[in-house]
Amino acid sequence: MTNRAFQRIYTQLEAITKATVSVKAQGVSNDELATVAGRLAQVVKMKDDTVTLQVFEGTDGIPTNAEVTFFGEPPALNVSDDLAGRFFNAYGQPIDGGPEVEGERRYIGGPSVNPYKRKQPSQLIPTGIAGIDLNNTLVSGQKIPFFADPDQPYNQVMAMVALRADVDKIILGGMGLSNDDYLYFKNMFESAGALDKIISFVNTTEQPPVERLLIPDMALTAAEYFAVDKNEKVLVLLTDMTLYADALSIVSNRMDQIPSKDSMPGSLYSDLAKIYEKAVQLPAGGSITIIAVTTLNDGDITHAIPDNTGYITEGQLFLRLDSDTGKVIVDPFRSLSRLKQLVIGKQTREDHNQVMNTAVRLYADAANARTKLENGFDLSDYDNRCLEFAKEYSTRLLAIDVNISINEMLDTAWELFGKYFTKAETGLKESLIQKYWKGKES
Repeated sequence: MTNRAFQRIYTQLEAITKATVSVKAQGVSNDELATVAGRLAQVVKMKDDTVTLQVFEGTDGIPTNAEVTFFGEPPALNVSDDLAGRFFNAYGQPIDGGPEVEGERRYIGGPSVNPYKRKQPSQLIPTGIAGIDLNNTLVSGQKIPFFADPDQPYNQVMAMVALRADVDKIILGGMGLSNDDYLYFKNMFESAGALDKIISFVNTTEQPPVERLLIPDMALTAAEYFAVDKNEKVLVLLTDMTLYADALSIVSNRMDQIPSKDSMPGSLYSDLAKIYEKAVQLPAGGSITIIAVTTLNDGDITHAIPDNTGYITEGQLFLRLDSDTGKVIVDPFRSLSRLKQLVIGKQTREDHNQVMNTAVRLYADAANARTKLENGFDLSDYDNRCLEFAKEYSTRLLAIDVNISINEMLDTAWELFGKYFTKAETGLKESLIQKYWKGKES
């Protein structure tokens, strides 16, 4: 061992696996960063004086006399207001050509907020997307995933949310992004003039997959600075958690750990919970809200990744292609926000709850009518009106490209009720009908 500029350097490896190396070392801390033959690594296990390091780029070609240099600290991020408008890699280094950020250095991956210091989520976060704001209203401090098939435009939806959400800061954590997706986010944010409130941490497909494991912690460390230190309302967007879990699986397999369901590591639940539980509403007014994309394999909701996610989060948002309109919509049947009742009718208009439930019920009647049609049964006049309603409801309210205020969403729904149904068929309260009805009086 030698020492150079406060770094400890060792040159005799004890063991090499597909993803890790082991070396006898002293004074090393858990999660500490290092380089092995010039490749970035991190301490993942210590037993007596034997230290095991995960090598992010793999161990191919590393000799037993490779130089191991310990940095003396785990991954960290310099936090300050200067983070805003910047793009960083998985190590918190700028990738936008700008200068290094000066600020307080904070280790990533710390514990979530003490439950005694949490406040019940109670603040509406409008997104302009009716499938969210009308039917599955987002609440500050909430954690909720977007479930979507890989061929759906979920990154475009995340960009829309970033530009429309009424929050102080947006933090994007991109994992396994294609260069096209990375440039899409960058160009969208720049052209919209929204960079002053967006911070992005990006791992692309050209970079080692295991680097994705650092992205959520980097994003959430920045989020905690703005939410806790600055009392700001922060929305964290993570995409794609399936690729994050795949990176966990890669590391687990290379370390010869016994896989669990669907080849995922046994620690998958705790690994995901560590991220999602950073969502919080703070008494002083700051908050961290998390929306995270989880791509599905052929719509399989039972896979270990979405299955574990469902136990941790407070609902889910489903994207699907509506065959009748050709629009990508937020599915009202499979989507759910468990916290929406905390804000609808309280921070939104009095008719919100009834309008939401009525619209979904009529949409369900349309689905039943479609089933009747597919099975050769004759349709009633009511069935046909339901089908026409469903097409317009999907186009004007459920489609992800709709960008209107919640009051406009409610007014649009009332317009559709009056266009296709009688007052009695809607089942709405008479007091609300008298105030908001927009159709025929009969």
